[in-house]
Amino acid sequence: MKIRILSKILITSLVFSLIFFLSAGKLHFFQGWIFLFTNVASALMNFWTIKNNPELMEERSKVGEGAKKWDKTILGISALIYVGNVAIAGLDSGRYQWSPVFPTYYYAIGILFTLIGQAIFLTARNENHFFSSVVRIQNDRGHKVCDTGIYKIVRHPGYTGMIISHIAFPLITGSKYSVPGTLLAIILLIIRTYLEDQTLQKELNGYKEYTQKTRKRLVPFIW
Repeated sequence: MKIRILSKILITSLVFSLIFFLSAGKLHFFQGWIFLFTNVASALMNFWTIKNNPELMEERSKVGEGAKKWDKTILGISALIYVGNVAIAGLDSGRYQWSPVFPTYYYAIGILFTLIGQAIFLTARNENHFFSSVVRIQNDRGHKVCDTGIYKIVRHPGYTGMIISHIAFPLITGSKYSVPGTLLAIILLIIRTYLEDQTLQKELNGYKEYTQKTRKRLVPFIW
């Protein structure tokens, strides 16, 4: 299973990088290699932190029973937006250079944000035994509330990490024209957070009590 999961993660990262390079129409531009580096680094971080948890690997490798239809819809739209945004960023920074070249520190900040976002996401995943790739009540796995570690700070830290990584996208690709797609992706994540939280409050035993202890969903002291 480990080889299968690693291969899937790496292939996905390389496919997105390939789309970026193809849209750019060239290999010799540094934004492309920054994008490739952050993708592969994120993929390796993803695998390294899950490789000794076969049950969680199995849960995240498939769409389990009871996955919410609205979540499948949001995930599908989000995937299309991301692929489109990668293509737009490649056309911008690589082929047509609509955006001016960003200062070097923009790219450094983008890489840092990507890695911080991934670190928060992976910390949340490691803490929560029921961290699924889709929204569902995992009755088949004895689903329980996770209220320890980073989950004492916000109720959906995985999404917090994903949003931080999204913010980094225009910076690492050097494309201001990818900002609208990035904002749309973040809005969808916020909507998904709200809908998932409502689902858990209604359907998961103990979750409503958890919301009284950890009051914010995504951002400490704000929401």
